[in-house]
Amino acid sequence: MNELPTTAEQAQAIVATIKAARETLESEIRKRIVGQDEVVRLMLVSLFARGHCLFVGVPGLAKTRLIATLSQALDLTYKRIQFTPDLMPSDITGTEVLEQDITTGQRVFRFIPGPVFANVILADEVNRTPPKTQSALLQAMQEYEVTAGGVTHALPRPFLVFATQNPIEQEGTYPLPEAQLDRFMFSVDVRYPTTDEEFRIVQSTTSGVNAPIEKVITPEALARYQELVLSVPAAEHVLRYAVRLVQASRPSSDGADPWIKEYVSWGAGPRATQYLVIAGKARALLDGRFAVTTADIKALALPVLKHRVIPNFHAEASRIGAREIVQHLVDKTPE
Repeated sequence: MNELPTTAEQAQAIVATIKAARETLESEIRKRIVGQDEVVRLMLVSLFARGHCLFVGVPGLAKTRLIATLSQALDLTYKRIQFTPDLMPSDITGTEVLEQDITTGQRVFRFIPGPVFANVILADEVNRTPPKTQSALLQAMQEYEVTAGGVTHALPRPFLVFATQNPIEQEGTYPLPEAQLDRFMFSVDVRYPTTDEEFRIVQSTTSGVNAPIEKVITPEALARYQELVLSVPAAEHVLRYAVRLVQASRPSSDGADPWIKEYVSWGAGPRATQYLVIAGKARALLDGRFAVTTADIKALALPVLKHRVIPNFHAEASRIGAREIVQHLVDKTPE
């Protein structure tokens, strides 16, 4: 399925298939979501690239509504998990219960799957639960399986986690472990709407009319689209640019930029390079192109690297954040 097409006609057919699927999804999403064009674009890139996505924004910006709308447009199973301080790992993955057969009297353990056993998971306010529970998602996000009672259970495919996080309220929250942050392909900033967008939001949400969302993509179709993304070729110079960009974020690497050494504590790992390339392929297809370019890598550098580059105390004192560091990397890394 992920072999390169042998003719130009096959490549054009793949591009047309993905473009039509994107336009159909966008049409359904726009029935409920006003504005947030870049957020929707990145969400669809992560969907087709088979990557998990973290949405960061203040309350009331329709983060939950956006993910719920996408799930309604996909003919997939969907579960929302509201993260709270008292949430336990078994509340996510599931638990074993002891049952007795009334005819034989024999007692056996039976596994009851938790809400993580769905195609699309909304981890709402994921930073409101302790690290022990947050880590329950680690195996699921990386290995697509969970282990309970010494038995490993496979998760349904496709499997995607979309998480939300409030960046301003810190009381009663727990920063996500770096290992879990690294599992997210993107960290997407959800910003305030423009004046015109906010007017349209208020107008549509206070009218009492809620446009129905049609299911337009099946699990089989989505899996096929995700495989088609892998068939997009990436030239050697594009791959090398992605590698240089990520390696430049590491202050301990050979020939590291003095500015990076001064302001960065830890840089991004190899998973960031993989995500840059795969997401670049998805972005190219969604734009109607059958080749990833360095422009795709540059455009995705911020959402891929922002949560993987850790500023040091000197950077914080100088009010230099991850966003400024990633922009510096893009500006200074040669193509």
